[in-house]
Amino acid sequence: MNSIRVRLGVLGLALLTGFTTPTAASAAQAAPSPTVEEQRLGRAAPQEILRRSGFDTAAPRLTRALEGARSYGEARRAVTREGARLWRRAVDRAQGRGPAEYEGREALPWKGGGGRRAGLSRDDDRPLYWARLAMTRAVRTWEPEFGLTEGQRAALLDELERTSRGQDAIRYPHGKGMKRILLTGFDPFTLDRDIRISNPSGATALALDGTVIETADGPARVETAVFPVRWQDFTDGTVERALRPHLPKVDLFTTVSQGRVGRFDIERTNGAWRGGFGDNDTVGRTGTVPVSGPDSQPQWTTTTLPYAAITAAQTGRFPVYDNTSVTEIPAGGTEPVVRPDGPTPGSTARAGGGGDYLSNEIAYRATLLRDRLGLHGTLPGGHVHTPVLQFAAGNTTEVTDPEFVRNRLDIIAQVRTILRVAAEAS
Repeated sequence: MNSIRVRLGVLGLALLTGFTTPTAASAAQAAPSPTVEEQRLGRAAPQEILRRSGFDTAAPRLTRALEGARSYGEARRAVTREGARLWRRAVDRAQGRGPAEYEGREALPWKGGGGRRAGLSRDDDRPLYWARLAMTRAVRTWEPEFGLTEGQRAALLDELERTSRGQDAIRYPHGKGMKRILLTGFDPFTLDRDIRISNPSGATALALDGTVIETADGPARVETAVFPVRWQDFTDGTVERALRPHLPKVDLFTTVSQGRVGRFDIERTNGAWRGGFGDNDTVGRTGTVPVSGPDSQPQWTTTTLPYAAITAAQTGRFPVYDNTSVTEIPAGGTEPVVRPDGPTPGSTARAGGGGDYLSNEIAYRATLLRDRLGLHGTLPGGHVHTPVLQFAAGNTTEVTDPEFVRNRLDIIAQVRTILRVAAEAS
């Protein structure tokens, strides 16, 4: 820190006396401040989640690697390595590999009953989320001696996002005889409403990544990735970049997100509209979903998942609905109208079956990509909304409880069964 102050003093003196002092960092930009999302890290619940899972070691490890980097290339390699390590660690933990609890950390008093707090259950998606934010904050605020341009820092952050979300780790075995399923989940969201929140779609992605489901027609390999709850990432094309290489090669795909209380929904129709609800950076966006080729952009896309077979099957304790409702502005009209049976010809979208937030948008983008690749008639794909993951009644402070864990495990198991039914029906 003393050397930084000295350099700043020399620079100030040079400016005052009219001289310039070229340095290796002259092209560098000042490090930006942490985002709104990253600033939540200091609160008690995220810190407890990181501590009790052992994932509080991830960001310090990356920080040490960055401090040892002597060039942008070395920094990028460190970010790639540590991002991929975080994703693999989270998947391994969710699937029973590696330590389940905090590693050598002091147990905390359990406010909800007798005993001591140990580690969080393996099915928890939140350690990955909060550890990633700690790592992106480290990259965002890092000021190396050799300097970083704004573009270089953005590239490091993009690399960390992709690798720590499994987006570049989708691998299927070569050869025939095994179906290929692609599933996506989301980060936790509405964190200012409840900082403790978990997202069962993200937990499902961790639990199922790389697993094999036995179907009546043979084995099916599941590969997964997780996406942020941020409008800008979607505007920048993160969904299309991640999914485009794989959709032509898979046998089935589904985007998954948290939806309504006490039920699953197979969303029949997706709309090309953003409703403006604030994302994880408290940013809202309202307007038509921005995609490439807007002149040929449809107002609606539809699922090709076998919804009739899925809703008819016994997949778990939560009911599963074929949701056909949308909100539209009818052709020639000016006001939104709810249509229980889907859109009418020539209408303008205001909400798909899955609403007008990012769950609808990922479904819209993925199914539009399917259609633009010419796969509408051959590739089953669409969106599944899970039940809202709820804490036990009366738990307003603890980061977990037995009912919370049971609900998440049941949702994960039911998504897995839905995939099996869909693969068999397809």
